[in-house]
Amino acid sequence: MGRAPDGRVGSALFARALVSQVTFSKPPVVCLMGATATGKTDLAVWLHDQGPFDIISVDSAMVYRGMDIGTAKPTPALQQQVPHALLDVRDPDQPYSAAEFAKDAQALIMQSHAAGRIPLLVGGTRLYFSALLEGLSALPSADVTTRQAIDAEAAQEGWPALHQQLAEVDPQTAARLHPNDAQRIQRALEVYRLTGQPLSVLRTQMKGEQNAWSLVKIGIAASDRQQLHQNIANRFETMLKAGLVDEVRALQEKYQLHADLPSMRAVGYRQVWDYLAGGVTKEELKFRGVAATRQLARRQLTWLRREADVNWVDAVDDAVQKQCRQYLSGMLV
Repeated sequence: MGRAPDGRVGSALFARALVSQVTFSKPPVVCLMGATATGKTDLAVWLHDQGPFDIISVDSAMVYRGMDIGTAKPTPALQQQVPHALLDVRDPDQPYSAAEFAKDAQALIMQSHAAGRIPLLVGGTRLYFSALLEGLSALPSADVTTRQAIDAEAAQEGWPALHQQLAEVDPQTAARLHPNDAQRIQRALEVYRLTGQPLSVLRTQMKGEQNAWSLVKIGIAASDRQQLHQNIANRFETMLKAGLVDEVRALQEKYQLHADLPSMRAVGYRQVWDYLAGGVTKEELKFRGVAATRQLARRQLTWLRREADVNWVDAVDDAVQKQCRQYLSGMLV
């Protein structure tokens, strides 16, 4: 059995033969899950070159067009060599829900399986993974009046106070949210006020596609937190030098944006938005951007530690590729 002339996995026929070497009771799906700045993209590209994988991005910021620098989106040149699905699917003034992601990802997974290949889900957006693997119950749509009321309360009392309010009616959801996680606290309170039921209770009614696939979850750990923090600081500095501020300014000029859109709530973009509004200095922008990214990484790692059946690799381990080979034995060339 050989490779295509360019060194990558060749035809669908070759892929089917390779997959057939592994015994699966159901079609396989590989999930590469990790916090920001832990090397997910590099590892995904390496895996793509080793086996019949189709990369599907699981990133709630990379879905937006024009948001390239601040999301560390794979470059056009890299995407030309190694396709990444579910990048640039919406303009930043058009929200993209977890339910829409789940529907689109399911279609791509089916296409990958039909071609005899293996879907490789890569990212760190917990809500997207949850929507796809666990399903979403019939939650109410966003209600502008309710959201405005919650935002007004937050402006007066602060998000930690609303987090405490959430803990009184939905302790399970509150326990997994940071007291300043405005977007998710707002949504959980909105669902409760619209339905009278906690979000955590509604989610017990979820029915997803997970049972239709043989899942292999690979989690990227960050045992050296000091190194992770340094990576985050270096990366944000690099983003600023690469033109992140100009990128956000250009988006503001091209689209009808406001600060409460999901795209502009993304880490890095929210801080630049405040800077352009004159609310912070350049030095404060750097500090806030790094701090917000560290908080995001902490939330992602907390979620991953609670995720079941994860096969762990270490972001700072030189043997990370060898570990992946062990977990994906039979899938790789």
